Amino acid sequence: MKTMLLDKISSVTRNAQLKREVRIGAEIPCEEGVVIAARVLNDKSTYNQIELPNGRMAQVKRGDVVAGCLGHRNALFGYSGRIPAALAPGDTIHLLNLGGVMGICDGVHPDLGAPFECGVLGSVLTFPVLGERITRPARIGNGPLPDTPALDLGGIPVVAVLGSCMNAGKPAAACALVRELAHRGATIDGAKATGVSLRRDILALEDAGARTTTIFTDLGIVSTSASNAAAVTRMLLTRLAAERPDAILLELGDGLLGAYGVDAILGDAELSASFTAIVFAANDPVAAWGGVELLRRDFRLEPTVVTGPATDNKAGSELIERRVGVPAANARTSPERLTDLVAEALTAARPKAALAAAGARE
Repeated sequence: MKTMLLDKISSVTRNAQLKREVRIGAEIPCEEGVVIAARVLNDKSTYNQIELPNGRMAQVKRGDVVAGCLGHRNALFGYSGRIPAALAPGDTIHLLNLGGVMGICDGVHPDLGAPFECGVLGSVLTFPVLGERITRPARIGNGPLPDTPALDLGGIPVVAVLGSCMNAGKPAAACALVRELAHRGATIDGAKATGVSLRRDILALEDAGARTTTIFTDLGIVSTSASNAAAVTRMLLTRLAAERPDAILLELGDGLLGAYGVDAILGDAELSASFTAIVFAANDPVAAWGGVELLRRDFRLEPTVVTGPATDNKAGSELIERRVGVPAANARTSPERLTDLVAEALTAARPKAALAAAGARE
């Protein structure tokens, strides 16, 4: 056991509540959520920051000692990587995302260059028994989630924001909706249920006016998958509904065909039936058409509105409405129209609470 000073504590480790001074050990269980310390071995000019537990972004430099978590990533526009089969001090591992997820990179996006290489120092240790020197490797979770947790919304409507893939405009749509609904007098809570650990999107929801937010990492999950995404979503929605907001904004990271479990959520009949409104973000009209067809054919779900870059101008919006048969509204240029369409669905589901959301701005 050694004492080590950390230069950067990544946001994925937030549940572990690390201090700058930690104890590290040589035993490293190669399992998702295990907290490790590693020294950065190279400098980068792109994708060279890490998110701290408070949400602030900090630049990473060669020589920095970073605390992160073992996990996987399968990003269309980022790095892909996996948890190694074995790991020991002196081995090399990679920083897979801005949140501090660490693994062995097996796929590089050309716009980002190679990832940070890090020399493994050991597992960060915790002392589970107060006053005793018994240690164990720190983890951000307390074990596996229940297979099918109860879903208890108590009548609270849910606005689900999903997309064709990464970078399709989901956060912009989510923030526009929260901002407009909050301005109209509604109390909105927000959650991000799928993806790889990064608090940026839920912090943006708070900036937009969300009262309370949560993310799958709060449940000890580093990266979601088809095996846990539905359980995560059930638990996050039930947690937020207990606070009795007027509505919950649920963002599903990645896309319909991604590896983070969006399809498992949509395939859960009870979960998908709880979605009062579905906002679908797409990069182009073909993605909009294909995504809506997938929702209709595979999940029997009808989107409330299409948004994203596909609706950045009148031509795209009109094409989508004509060929897809779903209203189109851009989150950046027409947030009021986007919100009106969603508010209509909320009013139909919960008239008294949603009436304020549908009303005119003061």
